[in-house]
Amino acid sequence: MTDHKHLKRLVRRRSARTGESYTTARRHVLAARRDLPNTVRHQPSDLARRLLPTGTDLSEPMVCGLGGGIGFMAAVFDYRGMPPILTIVAQHHPAPWTPTVLRRLGIPFTEAHSTAPASALKALRSSLAEGRPVYCTVSAARLPWRSVPVPVDADPYGIVVTGEDDDGFAVHDAGPHRLPVDGFLDAWSAHRKGRHHRIVVTGAPAPAVALEDAVTAAVAETAAHLTGPVLGNAFDANFGFAGMTRLAAQLRDTRTRTGFARRFAAPDAFAFVLRRVHECLEEQYTAPAATRPIYADFLDEAAAVSGRLRLAEAAAAFRTSAAAWSAMSATAREPDGSEPAAVFAVLAELLDEARAVEEAAVDLLR
Repeated sequence: MTDHKHLKRLVRRRSARTGESYTTARRHVLAARRDLPNTVRHQPSDLARRLLPTGTDLSEPMVCGLGGGIGFMAAVFDYRGMPPILTIVAQHHPAPWTPTVLRRLGIPFTEAHSTAPASALKALRSSLAEGRPVYCTVSAARLPWRSVPVPVDADPYGIVVTGEDDDGFAVHDAGPHRLPVDGFLDAWSAHRKGRHHRIVVTGAPAPAVALEDAVTAAVAETAAHLTGPVLGNAFDANFGFAGMTRLAAQLRDTRTRTGFARRFAAPDAFAFVLRRVHECLEEQYTAPAATRPIYADFLDEAAAVSGRLRLAEAAAAFRTSAAAWSAMSATAREPDGSEPAAVFAVLAELLDEARAVEEAAVDLLR
């Protein structure tokens, strides 16, 4: 309550100083409080935010929500010579993040690929010479500062190129980095499906696109994908609440080959799958605590922008579910020497707890 009064005081002070409405002033105060220097909570949203035109002042939580915010997808993939690999995507999926944010805000951009490295570099340098940062899809496995669980080039990863000098390209990936031209080109060429993919913003937002409308559309899509079909095919069983229910059943299954107790019975496979649970809920394809806390912050801002107070109620619910996701991550990181079946049963119970809270929260989003 004290913090709430303090927030109101800050908002009124800014409103009196700038002449902004209370809603606009509140959004700017919230953005300033959460946008700490050099602090990135959600890498895809941070990248998208760095492409926004000057004057488009949005917080990282707002950009995260506009990109779709939270989601759920879980699947196990098999690679030769490795234990089965569990992947959980706790952010909205599979729509590409940056184009979704830009389209929702009515910001014009170009998106292109090049088969030849020379033409790709020429286009990149032309954009940089115009002062335009460039979003590039690369292979994370080729970035020297990234540690990936499986060194494959099929998994796309975004970075933003901000400039070039004699030492190579300046890039941003949750912080500033430097890549020599050859090293950058190696990473940019390795993801063959999206070879030399790039996105460049070309203008200001369309005047007709209101932030309130963008927020409303984003919230509606997030709710729809948690509760209903995403792809329109059989793989939808892995998405949303249906995917959570399915994963919980697999975690509890001690009899069949697809049950986790048998599939990950070997010590190395058991250790690896627990590591994956932690990584996927805290670090990869997510923001910490399965993206739920930053999405709750978005909903608080969205409530102020849209006047839909139920969104603030939903924010509180997602902060509650975030505790269950964090408990899952902590259990996976420190299983306390328990047998695999017992650890998986605890994970299933926490997953059910998170799903129950979020099913009620989604009713508030509609």
